[in-house]
Amino acid sequence: MPLTKDFKETVQARVNRDPSFRKELLREGVESFLSGDVDTGKIILRDYINATIGFEELAEITHHSPKSLMRMLGPSGNPYARNLFDILKTLQQKERVRFTLKTAKAAAGA
Repeated sequence: MPLTKDFKETVQARVNRDPSFRKELLREGVESFLSGDVDTGKIILRDYINATIGFEELAEITHHSPKSLMRMLGPSGNPYARNLFDILKTLQQKERVRFTLKTAKAAAGA
């Protein structure tokens, strides 16, 4: 089910007024990718980008066209790892965060 305009506006308003929410949204997108839920990761990153840096600025920094970036993170997009990591690097720099990985034991039966 596609997100409504009201929902997207609500997320954008929250991102603009709440830095911790903004960082958690980015973290959730990264975690979705790492857990193998690529579709959710792309949705979250797209929402994050739209609410923060925008595809135009991201395109200038990453040297990809805005349309190419939108397609990569679109429903049928399949970004190369190099491009995805370039996007994530840029978003981390703009947000002034750095994500690190820690090992965790998998749940029993997983």
